[in-house]
Amino acid sequence: MIFRPTVESDLDGYLPLIVTGPAGGITPDAYRAKLAGGQYRPAWTWVAEGAPGAAPLALAVWWGGPGDALPGALDGVFVRESVGSPAERTALAAELLTAAHAAYAGAGAAVPPEFHLFLPGDWHDRPEVVAEVAWRREAARRAGLPVSLERLRYEWTPSAGLPEPAGRLVFRAEPEDEVFVDLFRRALEDTLDAASHKEAHRLGAEAQARQDVAFYRDSMPGERSWWRTARTPGGEVVGFGLPSRNHTSPVVGYLGVLPEHRGHGYADEILAEITRVLAAETDPQRVLADTDLTNTPMARAFERTGYRTIARRLVLSAH
Repeated sequence: MIFRPTVESDLDGYLPLIVTGPAGGITPDAYRAKLAGGQYRPAWTWVAEGAPGAAPLALAVWWGGPGDALPGALDGVFVRESVGSPAERTALAAELLTAAHAAYAGAGAAVPPEFHLFLPGDWHDRPEVVAEVAWRREAARRAGLPVSLERLRYEWTPSAGLPEPAGRLVFRAEPEDEVFVDLFRRALEDTLDAASHKEAHRLGAEAQARQDVAFYRDSMPGERSWWRTARTPGGEVVGFGLPSRNHTSPVVGYLGVLPEHRGHGYADEILAEITRVLAAETDPQRVLADTDLTNTPMARAFERTGYRTIARRLVLSAH
């Protein structure tokens, strides 16, 4: 079996493997669009071939920002229907992912990119989706992605109405990055955000805070000037919000309430301000947001602010 990254001339051979489905994560049209925009690349699209020049048996597609040297996430894994049993599909996909992960490690990746599966909100109750997730999940585990985290995806649209200010908080733009480093660091205490908690435990709170600020400032296409601090009328900082955008949509980048001010409903007001900033700056058709399945306070804040659940995201990672 041959495992290799593709070249431009391979496109017509592997594109038919991208089968639209509830666990596939990609459509052929979306692949072409992101390929043209530099988010997908031939070098980040890998195939498994039974022999040189033969039709590919499996396909894996990684995503990254147009300026990135290495991919940031795995978006989809596909195996040809002729590879019959789930065990055979799993084994082939695992070998393909393992080969690509080794190449990325050789190019400087500290850990394999996470695998993001975008799934229907009721996927646990749909046996056909459960089956499609199962072999991909096992293949990812064998290839070094054993940790799973499920997140809820929310959407706000203008039809929900723009939330009005409650008047309890004053929001300010803050140009100093060090202010946000301090706020990120303080908000990490007892956070219910699993990814932030995990990284802070690995790196330390200060390093994690600096990494977060750098990521949202340098890697997200949203404007730095949109970031807001949230204060009481007396000037005490209670939290912060980062309106942002990814490569396709405005997003709720990050929202934090400082530990000593939690439990007073401030998350609702910060989320409302983020939504108002995005509505004013981007005139969005929709605003997207994610939160961990276990972060029920944040989920309730989204629902109270007019966001609705549209999907779930299963994230498979190395640690």
